[in-house]
Amino acid sequence: MLHAIRELMRPPPGLEYDFSQPAGEPALAPQDGVTWRIFDNPVSLFIGGVTAVLLELAEPSVRSGVWDHGGFARDPGMRLRRTGFAAMMTVYGPRSAAEQLIARVVRMHGRVVGTTPDGLAYHANDPRLLDWVQATAVFGFAEAYNRYVRPLSAPEKDAAFLESAPSAQLYGATGIPLSWSAWEALLAATAPSLEGSAILADFLDIMTGAPIVPAPLRPLQRLLVRAAVEIVPEPVRSLPQLQGRGLRFGEAALVRTLARIAVLLPLGDTPQAQAARRLRGTNA
Repeated sequence: MLHAIRELMRPPPGLEYDFSQPAGEPALAPQDGVTWRIFDNPVSLFIGGVTAVLLELAEPSVRSGVWDHGGFARDPGMRLRRTGFAAMMTVYGPRSAAEQLIARVVRMHGRVVGTTPDGLAYHANDPRLLDWVQATAVFGFAEAYNRYVRPLSAPEKDAAFLESAPSAQLYGATGIPLSWSAWEALLAATAPSLEGSAILADFLDIMTGAPIVPAPLRPLQRLLVRAAVEIVPEPVRSLPQLQGRGLRFGEAALVRTLARIAVLLPLGDTPQAQAARRLRGTNA
């Protein structure tokens, strides 16, 4: 299972990348920061990514942009791999390569425009929407790590947001929260506009049923999706589409075991390992 999830974080075909080059070039996120630790755990990363998308899909304009243009319904596995690679690059990649990738994404987002079913026009590069997407991603990854790998201290939770600022600003998210309390304030301010929809249920059905991992591992795939629902904050957690979709009795301990095992098992030449070599200035 761990290997299968790690594969989701590897570049899609045609986007293979050697994170060990060029020697010495820093990343957007600091090597000694909390973000490098959070992104090196494939279990919590998968969980946190699903949590983030659930929060995104609860915001009407973001929901339309993600669902109409994001490719989740067509090929969820490939969408996860593309998103995972972009995340790896913004955390571990050399700054110059990360900036180039983000610039391409921004150009692609420039073509993502439309209207919600309620007639509200949206644009993917709207700073308000970008702030929500970036903030929910940081929350999802940090909270999944906090709940299932190791509790984060209050300064570490703040650092997760602060360390995301350089990449978020390159995406155009100029008003992202820079602390956990600022995230909670953004959530409270956004809460009146958050709503349920059939798309939320469709997304959960896709994530639980799609062939994202080999067939024998599908029960664990469904477990991790339930773990993602479990940590979604209010008011989204109480939406009808999420009711009964969280963890069952005793499952939280199993998820924590899986996530902590992921820290101990050799998972190959990961982006984090390659990036660490790059910063040491060696390929050894």
